[in-house]
Amino acid sequence: MSEKVLNVGLLGFGTVGSSFAEVLAASGRMDIRITHVYNRGIERKKTHERAKFVPTGAVWTENVDDVLASPDIHLVVELMGGLDPIEGWLRTALNAGKHVVTANKQLIAYRGSDLFALAASKGVQLLYGAAVAGGVPVIPGMSQGLSGDKITRISGIVNGTCNFILSSMETGADYGEVLKKAQAAGYAEANPSADVDGFDARAKLCVLSRIALRAEINPDDVPAQTISHVSAIDFAYAKELGCTVRQVSRAQLDGEKVSARVGPMLVPTTSPIAWSHGTQNMVVTSGKFGGDVVFSGHGAGGHPTAVAVTSDVLAIAEGSAGVRLPAHKVQVSGDVLAPHYLRFIVKDSPGIVAAIAGALAKVGINIDSILQHRGHTGDRLPFVVTTEPCLSSTLEKAIADMTKMEFMVEPPQVMQILVVDDRDTD
Repeated sequence: MSEKVLNVGLLGFGTVGSSFAEVLAASGRMDIRITHVYNRGIERKKTHERAKFVPTGAVWTENVDDVLASPDIHLVVELMGGLDPIEGWLRTALNAGKHVVTANKQLIAYRGSDLFALAASKGVQLLYGAAVAGGVPVIPGMSQGLSGDKITRISGIVNGTCNFILSSMETGADYGEVLKKAQAAGYAEANPSADVDGFDARAKLCVLSRIALRAEINPDDVPAQTISHVSAIDFAYAKELGCTVRQVSRAQLDGEKVSARVGPMLVPTTSPIAWSHGTQNMVVTSGKFGGDVVFSGHGAGGHPTAVAVTSDVLAIAEGSAGVRLPAHKVQVSGDVLAPHYLRFIVKDSPGIVAAIAGALAKVGINIDSILQHRGHTGDRLPFVVTTEPCLSSTLEKAIADMTKMEFMVEPPQVMQILVVDDRDTD
């Protein structure tokens, strides 16, 4: 491919698309050329200041078929996101014998298996290095550098928006205020649900599970817990426990199943995951032979993501062949054995601790510690109970009973406490 010009059709000229054009232009590769750009409102896009990074003479179009049907385009770069109509467009491109590079984590998480098979049948490549962690080379690092190991567990931070919010709250900021700041900075959408409720991170976890654990799991089967109920008081208690709070995505091989979950967790400050701040991403893989490997860097933003996209394009231009990692569908369980943090807001009255302890004892859960800070009014009194390791499904039964107790002002906040088991697993 390096002996001739690789013509690229670009779908999407937003933040990442325009950044890709800039990074590709900066590479100085004259043998890779953007020849077509598809976007809605194309007149506005092609007169934008960043359009200067697109080569003169490129076709700007609002008709996607101008890209998909062009016999002159060798590679389609998709930077728009979503499932429909994107899946159909990329199927058309692959069927036409065009390579595809995408940053679309939802597409890869939900439809990846079929699309990989289609690409292989047509003798072309489908690369997606930017789908997780932006410019951090997690996907090529796992698929190439760690393909010889047997990865048994992956865990980490794969949503920069949530990390920005929670690491800001760690220093005393209010959730609502930080969310508005994230939206103003472009880290969070006007409707932030995909980020704060864990759906974005869940899709990324499934993408990584396919590569690292060789396990195909349906994102809809993975429990996702919102970070929106985390408050400043949780960080105060977490600090007392030697922890902080982060949105953690975690999947682990458990026999023939995969245990997986996304949500806010208490993370010991000694863990690398606790050290990630701002929009940084961090992924830790645990391998049977190679041990733990940490990937870290800036995951959000146009330029970091564009670096990963450009790297995939360069790989195709050079004729690099990716390592084929066969994966199989597995059952997913969100039922994890772990210690848990329970934060209560109650109306002060006699017998509260006894009632909570009784609900836990009823299902066979032992209390590890009870924490209560002074200075709060009796009508909204916060305190914390931590448990010894227990199954989340068992704890849910106790929480259901606790929620009905008359002194509860609001439902308990429940978070896992992250514990890394370093023992070898087969």
